[in-house]
Amino acid sequence: MSGNESPSERSTPSVLSAPLARSPWALPSALAAQFDPDRMPGKNKRRPRRTMRDWLVDFACFFVAVGIGLVGADAVSGNPHVSQGFAEVDQVLGALACAAVWLRRRWPVGLAIAMVPISVLSDTAGGAAVVALFTLAVHRPFRYVGWIGGVSIAVLPLTYWLRPDVDVPFLVAVVLGTLLSAGVIGWGMFVRSRRQLLLSLRDRAIRAENEAALRAEQAQRLARESIAREMHDVLAHRLTLLSVHAGALEFRPDAPRQEIVRAAGVIRESAHEALQDLREVIGVLRGGSSGVDGEASGRPQPTLAALETLVAESRDAGMKVALDHRVADSAAVPAAVGRTAYRIAQEGLTNARKHAPGAEVTVLVSGAPGEGLTLSVRNPPPPGDVPNVPGSGQGLIGLTERAMLAGGRIEHGSAGDGGFRVDAWLPWDSPSGRADEAR
Repeated sequence: MSGNESPSERSTPSVLSAPLARSPWALPSALAAQFDPDRMPGKNKRRPRRTMRDWLVDFACFFVAVGIGLVGADAVSGNPHVSQGFAEVDQVLGALACAAVWLRRRWPVGLAIAMVPISVLSDTAGGAAVVALFTLAVHRPFRYVGWIGGVSIAVLPLTYWLRPDVDVPFLVAVVLGTLLSAGVIGWGMFVRSRRQLLLSLRDRAIRAENEAALRAEQAQRLARESIAREMHDVLAHRLTLLSVHAGALEFRPDAPRQEIVRAAGVIRESAHEALQDLREVIGVLRGGSSGVDGEASGRPQPTLAALETLVAESRDAGMKVALDHRVADSAAVPAAVGRTAYRIAQEGLTNARKHAPGAEVTVLVSGAPGEGLTLSVRNPPPPGDVPNVPGSGQGLIGLTERAMLAGGRIEHGSAGDGGFRVDAWLPWDSPSGRADEAR
């Protein structure tokens, strides 16, 4: 198949097929080269080295050609219709044709074409002609086999007319020769189709391996993104509280003892919560869980009902937060939707605390089943100078991913008064709609 392989036959081999390529008995060289992991596309253009199987097949083909040639030479010698000189030419051509069988792998088309006129002139070359047809059918597409095989069969009547067989009638000889040529061509095409089937199975295995690797890589990437979102949303909030109260203690060392005690208590509690959250994430990573949003750690995940606690915690840290909660029953909000809304509000308050200290933050929550849940976090420009707080924007990226995974949308950017806004909408299906989906 060298020189006319299909694109699928030139694809990158799989390492799983390396044992087949290394076996000297398993495959012919043309096929083993396709399974060689070191033979990459576009490289190593030289012909593959013959395997032990190739040598055995080549010797077998040579002996078949010689055996059939001896039978033909004997028939020519005893044929009264053939002169002695013609018989000698017949035998010389037959010997040359048998020697040319060793070139069948390198030039299968050229050898088959050459055998067409030689087989007309020499019965001794009949075996070599048969081997050439078989090799052509194995190593070349059908367009070559159809033309050359058709011409070989078409000249059979001329062959038997020039040298009629004394024992077999002319018509019977032509029919037998046609059946023999067609059988040889069919056998060669069967061998070729079997090799192509093996290559297609190899390619399917490679594609399956690549798809499995891509799925595994995608799953790992999604898991990493989920862990990154959770760590940022949780730890950034806790660490911001730590930074605010530590900064207050730094710049007001003469504060009343009661305020110092309260700030130290918030720092201690925030550090404890941050450490606990970090332990959860590490535990999930070691346990091989697929994400960190579930309750595998045993701690309840926040929902919309915990939003008031979050606002109270921010107020205790010194923030001015106005909460407008217009959802009649927070417990009716689906847990996944409520958890996403909680994380969006948490990130909005964290950003406002870092980038607009002293500004009053407004948190608006509204919605109903069938309409969706709307959440808005807005803050005006800061009243004074804002210290340079480093930020990578990963929090907003994580919020966008959370909203998209929940089937919602989120917008964030500068507000008209120079402040900042985060507006999100999350789907909240009605009970009837969920029942219809369940049915």
